Amino acid sequence: MPNAAGVAAFSMCTLHEDGTGNSFTMISPQNGDACPSSQEPAARMSTSPPIATAPSLRKSAVTTVAQWFDSDAAILPDGPRADRIDWLRVVPFIGMHLACLGVIWVGVSWAAVVVAAALYTLRMFALTGFYHRYFSHKAFKTSRATQFVFALIGASCVQRGPLWWAAHHRNHHRHADTEMDIHSPIRHGFVWSHLGWFLTPRGFRTDWESIPDLRRFPELRLLDRFDIAMPVALAVGLFFFGRWLQDAHPALGTSGAQMLIWGFFISTVVLFHASVTINSLAHRFGSRRYDTADGSRNNWLLALITFGEGWHNNHHHFPGAARQGFCWWELDMTYYLLRAMSACGLVWDLKPVPAGLRRTR
Repeated sequence: MPNAAGVAAFSMCTLHEDGTGNSFTMISPQNGDACPSSQEPAARMSTSPPIATAPSLRKSAVTTVAQWFDSDAAILPDGPRADRIDWLRVVPFIGMHLACLGVIWVGVSWAAVVVAAALYTLRMFALTGFYHRYFSHKAFKTSRATQFVFALIGASCVQRGPLWWAAHHRNHHRHADTEMDIHSPIRHGFVWSHLGWFLTPRGFRTDWESIPDLRRFPELRLLDRFDIAMPVALAVGLFFFGRWLQDAHPALGTSGAQMLIWGFFISTVVLFHASVTINSLAHRFGSRRYDTADGSRNNWLLALITFGEGWHNNHHHFPGAARQGFCWWELDMTYYLLRAMSACGLVWDLKPVPAGLRRTR
């Protein structure tokens, strides 16, 4: 008989199928580690392929909807099913875009546009400076409190949690523009690299083995599991902020609905499409200063809208640097903001580009 602690630990695990129906891995939502083994659950596992019935389809739909709120609420398949778009998961993504059409009814005001632009700026920096250069590449150091604050801001971008984001990005660099690169435009095309890949079960899962340094933080694991909480909180906050402005400062001409549409939906959709151009366009269009093993390119326009991420060939040449614009004329707003934070003592030990690596090969 297994002891009580073992049963409790086993009961908290999430089941992951290997695609054959014969092998399963139990992954803990607490730390991403493999769970204790148990012969009793293994004995109850059927090796026969599942039959799609109406109840099973309903259960699958319920599970997918549950994932909108709890990322650990699913048994994610492997094999061919893992690379097929989960169309129920597409519903919120489409809904975000359709909500932007609300501008037809709510109109526009300078107050709403300014808030939308400010939130684009803040959240783009959270993605580029922290989700990318900090969580994914450890290009500088910071305190645990600052780490968590920018993880919260990054989660409000509706691009999942920092652990999911960093794990996928590290795997991108490990397999850049090979068949194992899940969002390579060279291998999988523009549409898939821009928005198809993350709507699949394979794109949804977090590779815990890629982030041993990050999964030890319980607050980051909790945020990663319930990442939808931050976008919802931001949307609700913007609505009531707009309502307050409408009552307290009617001359601004805004409202709760207008602030919600501009500050959240339009700002977030523009932010999403701007940031993922680095996946879909920065491996196709631009110049190549360095002869890297992938198709990364430097693109000044993408660098402008993504605060320096468009110097992508530079980045793939030396991913560990806090600076991606290697030359003085390569605008890198993220790096300038990190330097400002460093001057305030909020971040430190920004990794430079080694002098020898600046030279082309």
